[in-house]
Amino acid sequence: MNTDPQKVVLVGQGYVGLPLAMAAVEAGFDVVGIDLDATRVKKLNAGESFVEDITSERLAAALGTGRYRASQDYADAVGFDFCVITVPTPLREGIPDLSYIEDAGRAIADHVRPGCTVILESTTYPGTTDELLEPLIASRTGLRAPEDYHLGYSPERIDPGNPKFHLENTPKVVSGLDQASLERVQGFYGKLVERTVPVTSTRTAELTKLLENTFRHVNIALVNELAIFAGQLGVDVWEAIDAAASKPFGFMPFRPGPGVGGHCLPIDPSYLSWQVKRTLGHNFRFIELANDVNDRMPEHVVQRLIAGLNTRRKPVNGSRMLLLGLAYKKNVGDCRESPAILVAEALRKLGADVRAVEPYAESGHLPAGVPIVELTAEEVAAADAVVILTDHDVFDYEMVGSSGTYVFDTRNRCSGDHVERL
Repeated sequence: MNTDPQKVVLVGQGYVGLPLAMAAVEAGFDVVGIDLDATRVKKLNAGESFVEDITSERLAAALGTGRYRASQDYADAVGFDFCVITVPTPLREGIPDLSYIEDAGRAIADHVRPGCTVILESTTYPGTTDELLEPLIASRTGLRAPEDYHLGYSPERIDPGNPKFHLENTPKVVSGLDQASLERVQGFYGKLVERTVPVTSTRTAELTKLLENTFRHVNIALVNELAIFAGQLGVDVWEAIDAAASKPFGFMPFRPGPGVGGHCLPIDPSYLSWQVKRTLGHNFRFIELANDVNDRMPEHVVQRLIAGLNTRRKPVNGSRMLLLGLAYKKNVGDCRESPAILVAEALRKLGADVRAVEPYAESGHLPAGVPIVELTAEEVAAADAVVILTDHDVFDYEMVGSSGTYVFDTRNRCSGDHVERL
């Protein structure tokens, strides 16, 4: 009887793939993490984690078992029992770009064999698993799912920087092309997470992910627009939201900010809107309106800064601006689609001298011409305006509030005589 551990191949070793790889190793699987980024692969094999939720100590422990390795070479996928695809799905000029899924599917197809299981986790529109991935693999191998191998979809639910919920204790939605595929997919994730949530089709699972993020996107747009109007009406929107949150039923608090960012909110709802338009010929009006509101928030922040400086008899051109946080959310270094980057670039175009404090993001992902500085009382006092864009917990907000001559706070973290809030 063969007692060797089953082999898992994870395509993509970023914020989604790396936590999944660590959980699979700890569950006893033999794991190969494939990533085409040579620098990333080198760091992983050296035990250096670049994902905040995975410590280098945990990565080193996985390497120490001899059951984890990172690789750029798809030849290392040979003989897999499970393959999970966790590649990005960006938008290109408003149109879903599935090229990363297609490239991964072609590369993995060379190693698909009867009885194995392929799982897609990348966020995408309903129908991608059965209409795109399955025919692509069949065209290269002649194998069909679910007759020859198992194929399923399980949407990622990673929330980087969340201290309470992580991969293991977040319920995992699972699906398959047939009952046997569902059982295989559920059996795999059942070894990694506390609870699985099976649904009847891959399309339902794909829609589930889009529904989750569209819900957030629309509600964030609601409070963002409310923040604009409440300020003009002389009402404290933050206090109103906190008061509404005291209601124990029928309300969920969302809070305003400089826009939305990351790999989900600015992109995922548009996948659903695009498919509804393409397939049904209708506009998904809630999504389009939410896109319009949230996309305009960086511009609103810049206009508020212009107005704030004007009341102090200072032009933006030549003013020294200190931006706190460039990542898309607090306590992580992910700058993808970050509204803070858009604010920084807009201020530079207006002639401002822009500096930033960003303790997490790698320099290669930061905007050109924006030097990164330490957060000190001297830097704060020297700035004509301090702008809190990403509310990292490591920032000393009390010092910022007391040292700044003009602080514009988009996250409601600071107080003081010279602080204005979004």
